[in-house]
Amino acid sequence: MRLTTFLAMAARVVVPKDYRYGTNRPWTQAAKRLNPPGKKRRKVFVEPIAPEDWSVFKGDRVEILAGKDRGKQGKVIQVFRHRNWVMLEGLNTHYRYVGRTPDYRGTYIATEAPLLLRDVALIDPSDRKPTEIEWRFTEEGEKVRVSLRTGRIIPKPVVERRDGIVPQQWKDGPKDTSPDNALEKTYVPSLKTLEEEVMEKMGIVENRRHRRSYWY
Repeated sequence: MRLTTFLAMAARVVVPKDYRYGTNRPWTQAAKRLNPPGKKRRKVFVEPIAPEDWSVFKGDRVEILAGKDRGKQGKVIQVFRHRNWVMLEGLNTHYRYVGRTPDYRGTYIATEAPLLLRDVALIDPSDRKPTEIEWRFTEEGEKVRVSLRTGRIIPKPVVERRDGIVPQQWKDGPKDTSPDNALEKTYVPSLKTLEEEVMEKMGIVENRRHRRSYWY
């Protein structure tokens, strides 16, 4: 990695006092267009939610409780915990033109806008209706989400990684390292140098001594 790249990654992003956070990273061009220099935006206060109280995850199926798409159900494709936002696939969309020039009108696209967590509700798998949930513990000590209406457990969604692998469903192949081999202790720390360890293993005995040197 080049030093300039490393320093750029380590640099902190300083945002103005009246910066309006959105779905884009603050250092991207899209975020800079929404927050031009000198423009003051109305501050939006966010009610903090503890990580252990967060109930909606990527891949969940929820129903919209308010807004133009009220009553519709969709899949959560993105979660913004710092803003209490969730984005649903194909719902609460905004239509706009991109790539507009004086000679070309641009391309008309639809983009999903975020919804507040309080404006969505999880779907109960038993009857496909929205429900409030509560975190409880099973007899095995596992923390699960339980529907307050039916008492059914709502399992967490299984999400694929970017490489298409589902960690919960992965099975080791013949070329994979087994957990026992990975946890096996094969290294014993020593105060000897690498050269001394090699000489000891190969039975090499060094009788010579370094000549004394003096610095003036």
